[in-house]
Amino acid sequence: MGWLILALMGAVTFLYGLSTHAALLCLLVKPLPVLALLGWLHDAPPSDYRRWISLGLIFSLLGDVLLAWPGDLFVFGLGAFLVAHLAYLKAYLSDCKRLALMPLMLALGVGAVLLGMLISSGLGPLLVPVIVYGTAISAMLWRALARLDTDVPKRSALLAAGGALAFVFSDSVIGIDRFVAPFHAAPYVIILSYWLGQWGIAASAFNKNKQSGDVS
Repeated sequence: MGWLILALMGAVTFLYGLSTHAALLCLLVKPLPVLALLGWLHDAPPSDYRRWISLGLIFSLLGDVLLAWPGDLFVFGLGAFLVAHLAYLKAYLSDCKRLALMPLMLALGVGAVLLGMLISSGLGPLLVPVIVYGTAISAMLWRALARLDTDVPKRSALLAAGGALAFVFSDSVIGIDRFVAPFHAAPYVIILSYWLGQWGIAASAFNKNKQSGDVS
């Protein structure tokens, strides 16, 4: 519980800095929620699944820093989150390898719509990096949804799927705000859905077996 309180404190502080345009404060505390989730995840039952989720959080933490750092490090942040999604993808594959056609079609559809929207707005030199990233996050979503209705513990599957959906939503808002139609509330929508997604993904590691315990 202490780690989650720390994550909540970091989130509230970041939102305060965002609302008051305190750039230095935001830079200092933005990584705190994910860092706290990483510490919290250490209490989950040891497994390959937990190790891959931990790696995903580590690269997400790096991505947080790169995207918040002064200067345009968007491509480097994108690369860090790309590795994070590949780690989450590997975690989901560790306990479920079924094809899952419906989740696959859904993930492909979501990815195609979003990429089509972004490409039509003109990505310039970011075209290839965004396509690669979009493919990776779509694959991550597919494998998260594929764990539903399987032998995977239901709560773990639901948390991971919900977390993946929230993460995809957050990244979609980033793309829309940056390349299509910027809007004032975007930073708040992006960060809140991102943190929710990361919490869901991390929490899914606590439900790998019937004796995993509570996630609160």
